[in-house]
Amino acid sequence: MQAFTDGREPSTPDEFWLLEHPPVFTLGRVARPEHVLDAGDIPLVQVDRGGQVTYHGPGQIVLYTLVDLRARGIGVRSLVATLEQAVIDVLGTEGVEAARRDGAPGVYVDGRKIAALGLRVRRGCSYHGLALNVDCGLEPFARIDPCGYRGLEVTSTFTEGVTADGDLLGERLITRLVSALGYRAVAEGTRVPPDMEYP
Repeated sequence: MQAFTDGREPSTPDEFWLLEHPPVFTLGRVARPEHVLDAGDIPLVQVDRGGQVTYHGPGQIVLYTLVDLRARGIGVRSLVATLEQAVIDVLGTEGVEAARRDGAPGVYVDGRKIAALGLRVRRGCSYHGLALNVDCGLEPFARIDPCGYRGLEVTSTFTEGVTADGDLLGERLITRLVSALGYRAVAEGTRVPPDMEYP
């Protein structure tokens, strides 16, 4: 992500990367060590996103959003709101009522966090993104203060009764974001003609 962002030119199309991580705790730039209660055998990795400590692992989809904010004409808060709303909308199609929480980025179901957000902006471009708990074990979250909040409960789409898998939910998230941000989607490996305007 760093190399992609540093090597971008004004004509570089934005990209969304959808993936899963092996078990890892990531600590944002302002993460406090006391929020890691007992990492055990899960590695701790310092990263350059905003925010505190969170967990990534199998069964959780991570969507990295490599967006040129200047070209899109939006700010960081607008991107955060767009990401949160995409998760809320996708969960809504599955019958799960989710919401934002003032002062605590992410998406919540009945006060339990189901999606975490953490971004970094460099040279006017964002990277990192969001993590949605799909069918992941939730025990590792008990080893930390999720996002710096002692006792914050977490949940997953599986726990909330959603049967759609991570691949399908990831595709739906990307479709929502493509629409919300006004993109035309271009499949990986597709050559974009030089005279084609790519918003």
